Amino acid sequence: MGNRLVESVNARADTNHVKPWARVLPFARAVLAGVMIACAAAPAVAPAKPPVRAGPLPQSPPTYAVLANDSIVAMLREYYAGRGLWRDCPEARCWVHNSDWGSDALTNTLYLRWASTGDKRLAPILAALATSARRYKAPCGGGRHCLLWSDVPMWDSVAASREHHALPSDRVALEKAVAAFWAVEGSPVYAVGACPEIRYQRPFGRGDRLKTLETDSNGIKAALLLYEATHEPGYLAIARTRYEAVRRYFLDPHVPLYTVYVFDDGAHCRQSPHRYFASVNGNMIWNGLRLARATGDARYRAQAVASAQAVVRFLSDPSGIFSDLQAENDLEEPLVEAMLDLATGEQQTFARRWLLDNASAAYSARRSDGTYGRFFDGPPPVSNVTVWQTNGGFAVQIAAASLAPATTVWAAAWDDARFVEREITRMPATIRFRGSGIALIGTIGEVCCQPGHARIAVDGVETTNQIGTWQNKSSSGRQFPNSVLFAWRWPTFGDHEITLRPGVYDAKEGGSFLHARGYAVLGGVSRMGHNTL
Repeated sequence: MGNRLVESVNARADTNHVKPWARVLPFARAVLAGVMIACAAAPAVAPAKPPVRAGPLPQSPPTYAVLANDSIVAMLREYYAGRGLWRDCPEARCWVHNSDWGSDALTNTLYLRWASTGDKRLAPILAALATSARRYKAPCGGGRHCLLWSDVPMWDSVAASREHHALPSDRVALEKAVAAFWAVEGSPVYAVGACPEIRYQRPFGRGDRLKTLETDSNGIKAALLLYEATHEPGYLAIARTRYEAVRRYFLDPHVPLYTVYVFDDGAHCRQSPHRYFASVNGNMIWNGLRLARATGDARYRAQAVASAQAVVRFLSDPSGIFSDLQAENDLEEPLVEAMLDLATGEQQTFARRWLLDNASAAYSARRSDGTYGRFFDGPPPVSNVTVWQTNGGFAVQIAAASLAPATTVWAAAWDDARFVEREITRMPATIRFRGSGIALIGTIGEVCCQPGHARIAVDGVETTNQIGTWQNKSSSGRQFPNSVLFAWRWPTFGDHEITLRPGVYDAKEGGSFLHARGYAVLGGVSRMGHNTL
């Protein structure tokens, strides 16, 4: 287990190691100036490097309406490359494309804005995305030439269906959604193994023998969207069958949350327990709501509400803010979308409160370029953020604006935080401090690009979501120094400790790894509550 490393931070901390937080992380506070959405169609250019410091703070916190508009402007300026293509990050070194979950998350966020506002200026961008979207070939029948990962077409099918819904006269978008769906549903190379009711991520389970809920939760969603578009009952039947299989194999036995990974070695299927991705839980909540409406079966609705309430109860920090622990291949947009459906379609007040509270908290995680860090309750990262990190911040502001556009957000939370520059590489390691918040800082993808993670306990109790921090995972295949690896807040000032423990090996996350360069400690009492509702 190695030697125990104890870091202590309090009023008598070594001032040689403590620096004002503003010297280390830029504060994203200034509301973006009016940038016309039409700039999204401009030719791709290398984005400018963000400033070391943000501009002056606004005189008062902005409204959700302002932040939602700014989110669309920032998303298109920083990530849209023109011609229906997205960048993985706002840097020239990152890939430009329009396929798979990162790009699709931004397409779905754009659709969310269109659906909530009817903004006609977004239609040409959605049309360009539909044109550039991948057209899948016939399903692979078997053999070594089958290489397609099963989750990719399902993510793409959902995005194409959204484009078709926004542009109903565009039959090409619908054709692409259908072809993407059947590329997996019609192939025999995924539904094999000891539990063939759920699909391998790779053909025949090559490599890690992994079955990811990213495939089947999106497969159900894709089938439901195609049912709504075509009214063909076969799609509804597929969705119902897949939904029951997911609940059998991915649902946690103790709480109504879904773990993202199951390993199928050909003889047995076992969960990788307590890996509660926001994306798949959001998909399953949305799926339950749509199945209830399509079938009239109230059981689906009850299951969706139970999972959403479990997200609020078990996956929040003590300040009541959702904590999407650092797995760089997770997305928050599907969860935001599901909560919005609960708030508006089911009049669930807890979902409305969740959206407004998280949108307010996320204002503190906004960088000066208008992009957001993964942690709604964390500080704005120094490093540029990828589409996998930022989609949730954009989406939650858009959702909040659709509910309470004139409501102002909470004041920025991390202004008085101080950074402790201290290397942490050995585990177990405990950070003890007095304060009301902490953020662990390090390089995402340090040993790029997948194996290496650590577990995290807060005040002696391991987080319910046992992803911990999966530091070496980088979906873009690149390193991002000075990223937020973990963030947590409490409603009041007090004595706390964070314990970093070695990760347990599995074939997806690999073994144990952590390298933090320091951490930020937030002092004082956290400001909570809205000005109006």
